[in-house]
Amino acid sequence: MTEIEREHHEYQRHKLMWRMYRDLYAGGHEFKLRAAEYLLRRQKEPLDVYSERLHRVFYENYIGSIIDWYGATLFRREPTVHVEGGLESGRKFFAEFADDCDFRGTKLSNFFRQTLTQALISGASHILLDFPRSSKMPQNRAEEDQEGISRAFLVLFEAEDLINWSCNERGDYDWVVLRRKVRRQPRVDSVEVIEETFWYYYDKHVFKTYRRIEGGEHPHDIELIAQGAHCLTRVGRVPVTSLKLSDGLWLMNKAANLQLEHFNKSNALGWAITMGLFAMPVIYSDREWNQIVGESYFIQLGPGDKFGWTEPDGKVYQIAAQNLQSLKEEIYRVCYLSQASGEMTGGHAQSALSKQLDFAITQEVLRGYGAIVKEAIGAVVKSLSDARQDGMLISVSGLDELDITDFATELQQASALLQIGIESPTLRKQVFERLAFKYLSDARQDTKNQVASEIRAQVRS
Repeated sequence: MTEIEREHHEYQRHKLMWRMYRDLYAGGHEFKLRAAEYLLRRQKEPLDVYSERLHRVFYENYIGSIIDWYGATLFRREPTVHVEGGLESGRKFFAEFADDCDFRGTKLSNFFRQTLTQALISGASHILLDFPRSSKMPQNRAEEDQEGISRAFLVLFEAEDLINWSCNERGDYDWVVLRRKVRRQPRVDSVEVIEETFWYYYDKHVFKTYRRIEGGEHPHDIELIAQGAHCLTRVGRVPVTSLKLSDGLWLMNKAANLQLEHFNKSNALGWAITMGLFAMPVIYSDREWNQIVGESYFIQLGPGDKFGWTEPDGKVYQIAAQNLQSLKEEIYRVCYLSQASGEMTGGHAQSALSKQLDFAITQEVLRGYGAIVKEAIGAVVKSLSDARQDGMLISVSGLDELDITDFATELQQASALLQIGIESPTLRKQVFERLAFKYLSDARQDTKNQVASEIRAQVRS
């Protein structure tokens, strides 16, 4: 059982990077707690000065806002899941599942928005499909429904939670090991905190769950607490789907070093400006000087002595401020959002046409994210259908209408398409469903299913 702790060599290589990326995304107090890992100490800088700089540290979090913008913009209109055929009970279940896919009241679209956000930070995120467990073995589907063990749910795991794995030549998982840690206070009168570590092993046929308890009155080492067949045993597939981004679409990996450079230079400039507010006295004298100079003190000078104050002329501050602006623009540029960074290099604003062309690039990147998310949704829903054996045909659409056009324009375009005279009931059905689902993007899944069935019935007649 100790082998369950073994970490993949790629995991060991990336785990420190992942922690830094999460700090850069979170910012705020979490970032400040570990600011010493990111704020560079100058050569021979006194420790008391460095400590004060750490105390005054601040972080302008551009990349966190960029990642959240991509997630919010892509899911401005929810993806549409089309369900056809299969059992009526399966369609009814999927409508409930789409409105609460994790037993926490999370809609399927919101769940995958979180999944994409995690992937933009860490390069990947992992989705586990699971079912409630029961000590009683059901005899048929009716008993499964009655016991509630046919109610599938999803669990989101971050990139850091997948600690070991093996893939075949097609890139599919042969087995995975997921790890999650939980800290809790066992009782309200307890002063100790228990840390529980869980390992979840899945291969193509079985699962095993291990646990280790540290702290508390009864700590114990790793133990096997559950095992058996999982939901995809019948089809011989690991019930984990990964949403992975290429290096070009992994935003945090592209902007992290620029964000750290901006952090160090902005803090250096802030410190220099703060110190410049407290001018340094300069004494021109041949005799020994031992007086204390301050706001509540006075000094006594000889006939030939001179006294003055030093302050920077500001040229280096101006250069630093320009460099910070350039770094900010570069952060937005590498994230395909150059039109959102304000004034461009040299102080010249972009023209409207230039901004429109830049945003066209951003739209293409958003469509790339949309294609990846739709593929992940399709893979998860197919695994769900395979596990329940509902026999449904499921397709995913949407996440590609990113331009800001009103519904009236789209309705006019659809009307013009239908008036061409193409005799295709399938085309009419697809156009009607597309318009209806776009208008009802935030409606419940059972409502969408009912609208779709009524459209199909109308087109057939």
